Amino acid sequence: MYVANGVHDVVTGRQRCESQSLYASLRYFTLRNGKRAAVLYPFHGILLRGILVSERCDRIYQVNLWDGFGGSEVYTRFLSIALQTLGYRTTVFVNAKARHWDDLDFGAATLVPIADPWHIFPHLPTSGALILTNFPLRGEVGALLKRDHRVVTFAHQPLYDKDLRPYDGSHLVVANSQHVLRSVAWAGLPCYPDPLYGVADVARLRREGPEAVFRNSHYAWDRHKVRDTLLSWLEPAWRRSAKPERFEQRDGLTLGIVSRLTTIKQFPKMFHVLAPIIARHRNVWIEIFGSGSYASVRDLKESLRSVRDRVRFWGQQKDVRSVYTQLDFLLSGLPEREGMGRNVIEAQLCGTPVLAVNAPPFTETVVDGVTGYLFADPRRDRGRDFEQVLARIAQGGLRPDPTDALEHLYRFTQPAFNTCIERLLHRIDRRAAPAEVATVREEPRSRDDRTVIDALSIRRLAAAHANWREGI
Repeated sequence: MYVANGVHDVVTGRQRCESQSLYASLRYFTLRNGKRAAVLYPFHGILLRGILVSERCDRIYQVNLWDGFGGSEVYTRFLSIALQTLGYRTTVFVNAKARHWDDLDFGAATLVPIADPWHIFPHLPTSGALILTNFPLRGEVGALLKRDHRVVTFAHQPLYDKDLRPYDGSHLVVANSQHVLRSVAWAGLPCYPDPLYGVADVARLRREGPEAVFRNSHYAWDRHKVRDTLLSWLEPAWRRSAKPERFEQRDGLTLGIVSRLTTIKQFPKMFHVLAPIIARHRNVWIEIFGSGSYASVRDLKESLRSVRDRVRFWGQQKDVRSVYTQLDFLLSGLPEREGMGRNVIEAQLCGTPVLAVNAPPFTETVVDGVTGYLFADPRRDRGRDFEQVLARIAQGGLRPDPTDALEHLYRFTQPAFNTCIERLLHRIDRRAAPAEVATVREEPRSRDDRTVIDALSIRRLAAAHANWREGI
């Protein structure tokens, strides 16, 4: 179900939110207007008993008000699926300006686009709701929600250089890796003791995407900047006049980046060291699938100047499965500001091995020599270890098959995540559980068990990746 601030939308078929009530509307008014509405407070008890629609104890609320698309948005999707599998209903509050939610399959979850965080309150019961947020709740709205409800905040990046105030008052803070969990403990926040890595969610689209990959814009314009706003008006017109370009893999070794081009990935710093090394090896290509701000893309292109004739930008792609299956290796960014590396687990589940720095969080998600290769931080050894790995694979060396690590990959599947969420909810100690809780499958022990890791059928390594590209 998709609702728009509780108002029926004929065009999109959105329906009135079932939790909208006169009581909730009045309560929202009093919260927002403070003393001016204080006259309403004595009547809250009467309104609660007489007007408020009955609230179901099996509904869990989620908040993600980011306007961009990244790992936390995908996390919100498969968290919704997990809650539904476990028998709960869920309402997800999302940013009304963000249209990427329309592409994601949320099952039976109720999505509520809101233009203002204060618009959350009309959809909530008076108190005691469980709110899972992938968006740090700030200011007065966050304080009120944490005062009246149980708010569990998911941390998707290390907190060492973050503003910790949005996390204060959370019932629990849940990390998506041990790397992030250590920072949550360092910050003195009430942390859940186990990381919830999440799902290699490559089948997340509401509609199946095309198998072909075409060039899109590699810019994610920041509309708060005049330059970006002007360029965002001009670029679409230019792209409409350009001939569509379809991605085709080139002969040689294809290294791919499938990621947002943001500062936390630190791609310019990495390629400042690695680009000259790649330049020394013939037939090694870099294909970049992602978008970023004008400054991020500019800095990345500058760091790739020595191999600019081997680099192509393809923009952000909705159907990532079609991308991963056309890469020889996925190349990750630098580690310390990374949370978990969703692209790393997605690539492995699609049968594509990973090249990553030998440091957390990648040491948690990559099995060295089995699902990819870990190399020393190039800032410390000037890329010597990376060059040794690159030379070995470029000369037709062994290409790991991530699908050999079945039990490793199972950690990043929906059934495994469902089990983790069930444990989390038990820890939160919800007083009222749903009548029926779906049975979660046990971890598979046989390589013949293809029902759990259905993504492995995407390629079956395309006949061992065309016999490892016929020896490169």
